[in-house]
Amino acid sequence: MLLPIDPQRTIRELKELRALTSDQDGAQRVAWTPMWLQARDWFTSKLAGLPIEDHYDAAGNRWITLRGKSEKALLLGSHIDSVPNGGWLDGALGLMAALETLRAFAALPDGPPLTIRVVDFADEEGARFGRSVLGSSAFAGTHSITQDRIKRDKDGITMEAALQTCGINIERFPEAERERTNAAAYLELHIEQGPILERMGLPLAAVLGTKGVERHKITFMGQEAHAGSTPMSARRDAFAAAARFALAVRDIARRTPEAVCTTGSVKTYPGIATAIAGRCEMTLDQRHLNAAVLAGIHQQARDASTDIATDEGCTVEWDRIWNIEPVPFHPHLIDLCGEAIRDVTAAATFERLPSGPLHDAAEVSRAGIPAVMLFVQSLGGISHNKIEDTREEHLELAIQAYAALAEKTAAWILLDA
Repeated sequence: MLLPIDPQRTIRELKELRALTSDQDGAQRVAWTPMWLQARDWFTSKLAGLPIEDHYDAAGNRWITLRGKSEKALLLGSHIDSVPNGGWLDGALGLMAALETLRAFAALPDGPPLTIRVVDFADEEGARFGRSVLGSSAFAGTHSITQDRIKRDKDGITMEAALQTCGINIERFPEAERERTNAAAYLELHIEQGPILERMGLPLAAVLGTKGVERHKITFMGQEAHAGSTPMSARRDAFAAAARFALAVRDIARRTPEAVCTTGSVKTYPGIATAIAGRCEMTLDQRHLNAAVLAGIHQQARDASTDIATDEGCTVEWDRIWNIEPVPFHPHLIDLCGEAIRDVTAAATFERLPSGPLHDAAEVSRAGIPAVMLFVQSLGGISHNKIEDTREEHLELAIQAYAALAEKTAAWILLDA
């Protein structure tokens, strides 16, 4: 490796960020909140002395630019926001590894051969309003302003109002697309957030792409009635229908390789112990890397909901919350990622995995910019949890492999130019 990388510095900085923005329940860097803004201020302190340009775009994405001999730009980044009670590495690892790589390019005797841009995408998690990859979708031109602006958090605050408190006008989101000028490739390092690498005994993997997502609110309508006086045979129990449906979609996923289906939220109305639920609202999240398979399991779920509702004397309605098609990453960048993994691990081969979680890299790829991700093992496969962790030796390997991938990608970009 030619780049002077200091993986231990990145690990120390991640621990510093954890101490600043976490409590006993985990990380609290939810986007569009004071703690998130504090984390971004902390990140500013890590830029001192670097020969960079620093600005926010119209969607709140932050861009750190190191000018090189070529105007073609290699984009490196991730996000600093977290879910409530989240882990110390999710998102932040990728951002801080990107900064370390930029520092290394800046330290080259002749300067960087091309422009390096580090990006901290705003609101990747979608934790407050349920709209994931918000900032990167603005960058990619896949934003949905009309639907997004009216989304509300648990306190009834609209997304539009929350963004305004952070100086962001949602109407100006399309201006973020200007940042795509001269963008030649995007690289993102992330924890796996699942158990596969640990089961394989491997520290790293190249990512094939992100699974497509169908995310819906499903409402079963029955009949409210007294819990004591209504015979079981006369009930139109909306919760019973929802419970049966949750088990049905679990079975759909289990019989479909690589599919996942999740009912993450259930609310009953009137929601009291002495009344049969007349209405039950639930969410369904379905994911697969193959678009045809995703469409198939989605249709199976719809058919199951209709059959169950009829059987329980209920009706059912579906409302789409959000969806995204599967996004494959760039084949040559996947190969370069594999070469970087072999460089730092001395392994003869490398593993390729799909990503079930969503990532900003998918939105960048949807904009037509070659992109790839590098995964590092997650202990226990746990993420979005305060116990999220990765072995330090694996973190070091990941940061080194990411820098090696950046070197290889820079050479490819310049060769292609």
